[in-house]
Amino acid sequence: MNSVSTRRISILGSTGSIGVSTLRLLDETGVAGKDYVIETLVGGRNVALLAEQALKYRPAITVLADETQWPAFRALIGDSGLEIACGASAVCEAAGRKADWIMAAIVGIAGLKPTWAAAGTGAILALANKEALVCCGRALIERVEAHGGKVLPVDSEHNAIFQVLDDPGRVSKLVLTASGGPFLGRSREDLKAVTVEQALKHPNWSMGAKITIDSATLANKGLEFIEAAYLFDMPGSQIDVLVHPQSVIHSMVEYKDGSSLAQLGSPDMRVPISYCLGWPKRIDWQAPKLDLAARGVLTFSAPDLTAFPMLRLAREALEAGEGMPTVFNAANEVCVQAFLDRKIAFLQIAEFVESAMMRAQLPSIPSKDHASRDTNDETMTRALEIDSEIRRLVGELFANARLSA
Repeated sequence: MNSVSTRRISILGSTGSIGVSTLRLLDETGVAGKDYVIETLVGGRNVALLAEQALKYRPAITVLADETQWPAFRALIGDSGLEIACGASAVCEAAGRKADWIMAAIVGIAGLKPTWAAAGTGAILALANKEALVCCGRALIERVEAHGGKVLPVDSEHNAIFQVLDDPGRVSKLVLTASGGPFLGRSREDLKAVTVEQALKHPNWSMGAKITIDSATLANKGLEFIEAAYLFDMPGSQIDVLVHPQSVIHSMVEYKDGSSLAQLGSPDMRVPISYCLGWPKRIDWQAPKLDLAARGVLTFSAPDLTAFPMLRLAREALEAGEGMPTVFNAANEVCVQAFLDRKIAFLQIAEFVESAMMRAQLPSIPSKDHASRDTNDETMTRALEIDSEIRRLVGELFANARLSA
């Protein structure tokens, strides 16, 4: 591996797919405990895996988010001498500990407060939590930079743009690629009877349930569309989405001189993670190599916004601003869980999200100057207030739909 100074790293969401991939990458490069020392591990409710990680990597502190699992976790840690803690406040305290590099990978709105705390540490923030950026926008990036840190995008699409964006002032547009999910080519009529099991079968990526459903509806690409606008300070009118089923080109940047630069790679999240982990250098490791001859043909098409309206709704949310991206995110999160719980149909996800966006009553907004000064947590607090209100509103929409059925 390229020589780098020893970095203290924290992994928020260590038991999720991104956290597991990060630790796996550290093992495969042979640098865990050498070039990289683990400061903090934060897990959700998988106590067996979190305890296994803690005993193996022996971080300065290990935190379990789910308090109901605390007795089991404490028993698994035993008399190892490791410092452990539990609960939401402990998660935020751990996220705010000094580190050189922090992976923010707690899924869902639960990751907003810890990511905001991590943003104030001055660390390099490897951002895998979509909700923090979608809900807090540029204020999150400004907070990181005000404390001397740097945001590095982990999502393969944004990571690809980050790698090839060498002259922002000459950009014509950003192009995010989308696999199209398991239902590529299906009509809206075809999607009426989609089952949970079918929606969870992604053709290229191995991910958690929520993000897999988001990929099936194209909500994931909608969230990434909003993220790209904030990350790269680019208006939505200069961001396109292109369906690319092979997931080889992860995104492109089109410049005003007619050149388009693309980042290519195998669909393996360890590749963008390794770029973030080694930045500003690259890590030498046995990465999966891309064999274009074996791939043969790469195809592209425009997304079908009739069958998959979530992408349209995301664009409308970004254009509306004023908290609407938070509305989109919150409503989608509730609806995806309802679909996974078999309470609503696949097509109803977008229908309820659109209804929530139409009915949302948003609180007043702090001025941009006030938010950018980062004098307090008002931006984050407001995002959480909107999230809570929209969850209540979607619950009402569910109830009304059942009564009228």
